[in-house]
Amino acid sequence: MIIKCPYCGPRDVIEFTYQGDATRKRPDPASIDQDAWNSYVFDRTNPSGPHREFWLHTGGCRQHLLVTRDIASHTISSVMFARDTVSGDRS
Repeated sequence: MIIKCPYCGPRDVIEFTYQGDATRKRPDPASIDQDAWNSYVFDRTNPSGPHREFWLHTGGCRQHLLVTRDIASHTISSVMFARDTVSGDRS
């Protein structure tokens, strides 16, 4: 799989580290709602199709990236710097 880093250009996936699902919403840090925190930490979906993910370019510029990748085909439709988004909400 090739990821097109906006800074370094196309690179093999071996240079990147998966950082997690970019669609999850973190509870308010001041929240003491145990169910909300348990859900955030342990509940995972198993999506099929396009999915937004955070990746770190560990073998290159060390930038955090927001990647939209089709889970079934591994086709990447967009890559942008995560810093340009607000918690992965930018479309």
